[in-house]
Amino acid sequence: MRNLLLLIFLIISTGLFSQTCTNLGQNPGTAFPVCGSATFKQTSVPICGVRNIPTPCTASGSIFQDKNPYWYKFTCFTTGTLAFEITPSNLSDDYDWQLFDVTNRDPADVYTDKSLFVACNWSGEPGKTGANASGSSLIVCEGIGKALFSKMPVLQEGHQYLLLVSHFTNSQSGYSLSFGGGTSSITDTTVSKITTAQASCDGKQISIHVNKKVQCKSLASNGSDFKISSAASKIQSAVGINCSNAFDLDSLVLILDNPLPPGTYTLTSQKGSDGNTLLDYCETPMEEGLNINFIINTVKPTPFDSISFVGCAPNELKLVFSQPILCSSVAPNGSDFKINASSGVTVTAANTDCNNGSTTLIRLQLSGPVFNQGKQTVTLQKGSDGNTIINECLQETQPGTEVSFQTKDTVTAAFNYKINMGCKTDTVTFNHKGGNAVNQWFWKFNERATSTQQNPVYFYTKFGAQQVQLIVTNGVCTDSVNVNFVLDNELKAFFAGPGLHCPQDLALFTDSSIGKIIKYNWDFGNGATSLIKNPPAQNYPGANRTQNYLVKLIVQNNYNCFDTLVKPIKVLNNCYIAVPTAFTPNGDGLNEYLYPTNAFKATNLLFRVYNRYGQLVFESRDFTSKWDGTIKGFAQPTGTYVWTLQYTHLDTGQPFSLKGTSVLIR
Repeated sequence: MRNLLLLIFLIISTGLFSQTCTNLGQNPGTAFPVCGSATFKQTSVPICGVRNIPTPCTASGSIFQDKNPYWYKFTCFTTGTLAFEITPSNLSDDYDWQLFDVTNRDPADVYTDKSLFVACNWSGEPGKTGANASGSSLIVCEGIGKALFSKMPVLQEGHQYLLLVSHFTNSQSGYSLSFGGGTSSITDTTVSKITTAQASCDGKQISIHVNKKVQCKSLASNGSDFKISSAASKIQSAVGINCSNAFDLDSLVLILDNPLPPGTYTLTSQKGSDGNTLLDYCETPMEEGLNINFIINTVKPTPFDSISFVGCAPNELKLVFSQPILCSSVAPNGSDFKINASSGVTVTAANTDCNNGSTTLIRLQLSGPVFNQGKQTVTLQKGSDGNTIINECLQETQPGTEVSFQTKDTVTAAFNYKINMGCKTDTVTFNHKGGNAVNQWFWKFNERATSTQQNPVYFYTKFGAQQVQLIVTNGVCTDSVNVNFVLDNELKAFFAGPGLHCPQDLALFTDSSIGKIIKYNWDFGNGATSLIKNPPAQNYPGANRTQNYLVKLIVQNNYNCFDTLVKPIKVLNNCYIAVPTAFTPNGDGLNEYLYPTNAFKATNLLFRVYNRYGQLVFESRDFTSKWDGTIKGFAQPTGTYVWTLQYTHLDTGQPFSLKGTSVLIR
């Protein structure tokens, strides 16, 4: 119903509610800073906004908007629950709210990113709303009869939050916002103090920085929150930095009625004409009587004396100055500076990072990188604009002054290596020529072993593809290179052949050895040998018992290395498939099982055993799986058992279907 009312109202009054919010606090980027120990009053709520807000309330298809909004920002200093209360000045007004976690995010992301949601209450009921112990859910959506208080959300220490308070009722009456009842802390207990005070070069202004944000409105415009230890000059006014578009400041400027002469002075905090010192979000005042010294220097040109660290093959130089330089005094084409001709390059441009028309950093762009090693010099000269550099006190630095810096040659990590092949281990010697002041080496071998030697030796016990990385540096310039190579001298004897062999069958052995093999030497254990890669099939005579033979292959490669493989072959006394007529599963180790014997050449085998009642007591498709005379662990009685056997002969493809009986004897 509330959504329907909102739709009707928007159709009638679209013009009223589509106005852009312009007051401080009515947009996420200008949110009020708040803390947990004060009550924040909003006496009136200008009509504006109506930007869509993403919420988890999607089931009804309603649209949620920041109608007539105010935004509040705070930081969590102790993890815990958050309780707060919004009290309308007119208790018949309907206020809504939603909380966002905007840690390391652009505040405007609250309009597009659903993941920033923490908790909300869009109840259609009028009256007080917020989050407290009576709430049962973090998400209260629109509608009449919905709870006005949500469950207390849990805040995380160090996270930044935004609270939207949206005035749904069509009026401009205000409200108060207070915090209390949760276990989190959103109050910064750090005491405000002055961290720096710096005078302008003309002695007419003092720039002050404080250690934490304080309220802009707590700064007396006449500067009476401070005094200076000089009778020759008095503070005339004070300006908070960025106070025109924010509620708080951490920097301000004091303007004096007369310039201070060179010397050391003391700045002291005090209560201003507004009855207070600077106040933080929680109305906690800065202590009176805090002192900090500042110096007024004799007006003189800014020295040209510093250049930041120069890396490898620089094509940009960063000039750093102790006092601000007027950006307008720096020729954009870089003609205020020249670099020594031996560097092989010239200055092509000068870029400045300007702040209020001045800078302490000038970036010189060079026509190319400086590759050669040695001392390089940058000299100040009058540029195409008719001057060198000029500081804020309009003092021009003398031309001809210079600053020097050291450069180093570029380096290369290219290296040579020599491989000494071995039978079990390959030895590789690596060599880097050094040069260009290289003083550090870092080798990595196949991402396992490392070395910091200039010319290491590495022993490879695993052959095949290898990768080596070398990183070198001279302390300034660095280079790295990856080299791949193959150790192709692996030698491994290997062959395939039967493990079981039936008499009179031909045994075939197939070589699959690895390496650059030049010689083969076979010994089949039956008196026959061969010197070829794939030897002829072998005969093994039958006997009245099973016999074991050893087949051996020796291979040799072109590095005169050898490897040997020996495999056994079991020659059976026969391969006639039969089922015993009796078996004795009594634990004496003889005739313990019933199964088809010598079924080495049986495929698609199915062996079944039945008792005298025709019940199936055993079934197997693997001839090595044998019946032990039990069913589910229970021994079966002595007697005659019927078996069936089906299989296909491996050599002939002929199917067989056999049936017989065996006696179980205990």
